[in-house]
Amino acid sequence: MTSTLALNLDRIRAAHERVRAYIHRTPVLTSSRFDDASGAKLFFKCENFQKIGAFKARGATNAVFVLDDASAKRGAVTHSSGNHGTALARAAKLRKIPAHIVMPKNSAKVKVRAVEGYGANIVFSEATQEAREAACASLMAQTGATLIHPFENEDVMAGQGTAAIELLEDADVDLVMCPIGGGGLLCGTAVAAKSMQPKIKVIAVEPENADDAAKSFRAGKRIVTKKNFTIADGLRTNVGERNFPIIQRYVDDVVTVSEDAIVSAMRRIWETMKIVIEPSAAVPYAVILEDKIDIVGKRVGIILTGGNVDLDALPWLRHESEISCA
Repeated sequence: MTSTLALNLDRIRAAHERVRAYIHRTPVLTSSRFDDASGAKLFFKCENFQKIGAFKARGATNAVFVLDDASAKRGAVTHSSGNHGTALARAAKLRKIPAHIVMPKNSAKVKVRAVEGYGANIVFSEATQEAREAACASLMAQTGATLIHPFENEDVMAGQGTAAIELLEDADVDLVMCPIGGGGLLCGTAVAAKSMQPKIKVIAVEPENADDAAKSFRAGKRIVTKKNFTIADGLRTNVGERNFPIIQRYVDDVVTVSEDAIVSAMRRIWETMKIVIEPSAAVPYAVILEDKIDIVGKRVGIILTGGNVDLDALPWLRHESEISCA
């Protein structure tokens, strides 16, 4: 197994060069209204404008294109609730190799359609980590395909870290906030940020209903929890075994937010910035709404992770329906 120390700035910069031709350099947007309300200067790295609508295009593309030719011909396999699966399907299509994507049966329809659109083979499983991993193992045995894990693969982590490189090249910030599910984006972000600016703070954010990373961070050891439902479907995964040591070394804090705050943050960004983001992307701004950390007078980078939303199931419409029926 590759040492976690293999994830470093040189590897992330190499990933950036490798994927540059296949991804967007997404914009960093600001909002004077949000600045005034928070007392800080906020810089939003808009990965909702990325290929496949999420930052996952970076890591999957890097991992696919770093494969040697013999391995690549046998294809790639992964499990994903949507964005990583879509990203891997796209990367495999670009390299003209097979892709096999294991998706939970409860995956958002918009994400299933996206994976299908890139021609990948989809295998549905029960919505548990064990079921997803078992389905992947079966596909690997049948096809010889290489597993490209959504977050425990260092090439994926390195690819995700390229978003932080771009953010720090485009904006001078004191603090970076990003969501955490399995930890691939957080690891890449934290290593890139701390390597480029050693005094910068890196804050991870997750839903209260999926707070294994916060519990693990406080305990100093990885804790696996049973997840309650969270609207932030991309963050329902427990933090990875290979990710946690990197988080311990490079991350300053892990903060949790309520479901109501996630919905409010998502809606405010839609209404104020006029951009579409998914619930997982709203989690860092939810920290600001709930005043969970002190950012007054600071320059804050926020990674908006994606914008793949089921428009027939917007979370605030669900909340309004529940209120009207109460």
